Amino acid sequence: MSESEASVTRLLAAAVASGLAPGFVALWGRPYEPQCVAFGQRGLGAGLVTPDTWYDLASLTKPLVTTTLFLLARRQGMGLADPLKRFLPELKGSPWASVTVFQCLTHTGGFPAWAPLYAYGEPSREGYLWAMAGIAPAYAPGSAVVYSCLGFIALGMALERVGRLPLSELFRREVLKPLGLGQELDFAPPLSRPVALGEKRFFVEERLCREQGFQAQPPPPLAHSWSCDDGNARGLGGAAGNAGLFGTAWGALRLAQEYLPGFGRLLSAEEAKLATRDHTPGMAQARGLGWQLATTPGCSAGPALSPASFGHTGFTGTSLWVDPEREAVFVLLGNRLHPGGRTPDLHPLRRRFHALAGRGLRRPHPGPSISRL
Repeated sequence: MSESEASVTRLLAAAVASGLAPGFVALWGRPYEPQCVAFGQRGLGAGLVTPDTWYDLASLTKPLVTTTLFLLARRQGMGLADPLKRFLPELKGSPWASVTVFQCLTHTGGFPAWAPLYAYGEPSREGYLWAMAGIAPAYAPGSAVVYSCLGFIALGMALERVGRLPLSELFRREVLKPLGLGQELDFAPPLSRPVALGEKRFFVEERLCREQGFQAQPPPPLAHSWSCDDGNARGLGGAAGNAGLFGTAWGALRLAQEYLPGFGRLLSAEEAKLATRDHTPGMAQARGLGWQLATTPGCSAGPALSPASFGHTGFTGTSLWVDPEREAVFVLLGNRLHPGGRTPDLHPLRRRFHALAGRGLRRPHPGPSISRL
């Protein structure tokens, strides 16, 4: 065990002992020399986590799925300046008709942070679009960055219209199959997968619904597959543009590698740079296309990563950061929601993980292609 692996193991052991999550998987390093530590349990009374344990990746779905699919759809003519009404005519006449793909991807579309679209009526694509059309903007589009799931839900449905497939099938065809990641990432994975457990019931969204004055219950668990903790995604069968993706640390690292210029097999260097540069200069958050940039004040990157880094976190307790100066990816997966819906702050843990794991990764050097751990 390397010094970095020993340090990360101690860090994760302390995190589990303090109740931040039942278990964690950490995977980090350059594409050709990753290191991995797994510590703890999949859940209370469940087995130990391993490098092959699947996690509910939550909002890592936004950059890994939605941004990636947009970049591929861009080759076929879908543009950043296109308004949502081009793909979703149901939004014509609503405040969202002229909101652009760019504004959805950069969280500048005016959408409120969250709304239980399933509580407005039928939990379906048609029901969600009807609900969205009636929601008032939280601010003028283009004037600010406000992190929101709603813009990514709309963008996910727009991508379905462009690709003429449900989002999960589109992702499998366009991303998982070409990269050979079908055993590492997927929406609504079968119950045979070793998945880290989530909430015993959907405590968080039940509380949020009550706080917003809704009496509706979040959509129930899926019948024959693992269910993500995001109710809006469950209402669409477990796959939405904002959440629903499950996977292993390896799968997350391998797909994130596509955004390291020169390392992508699916995305070009130009596409990776487009997605990961600052598109919101002068605003409260530095945002790429789907990605958060490390120059955002207070983000989970921490000072150990270079200012050029980009990444994302997931509400369940997941995080993913890419440091292009080191040509390194840092993945930390846990499910803090299990069993009772607690949401402890994991940013200090993530920053410390980046500091410990980053030791010895200062100078990139050539190496062979990566292979599965």
